[in-house]
Amino acid sequence: MKNKIVEFLKDESGQTSTEYILLVAVVAVIILKFKDTLQEKLEGLIGSVFTRADQELGEL
Repeated sequence: MKNKIVEFLKDESGQTSTEYILLVAVVAVIILKFKDTLQEKLEGLIGSVFTRADQELGEL
């Protein structure tokens, strides 16, 4: 019985899914922390893309 418990504790086959979950959690926390900054940058980028598109279409 002791050997089975030791084998179970040494088994690392489930580590990859746990690591992926932790990585996703860390990325989610970073996104939530910098949400306002990211939102401002995205709005600026989208605004400049549409402004440029309007300028190009206006020249036609």
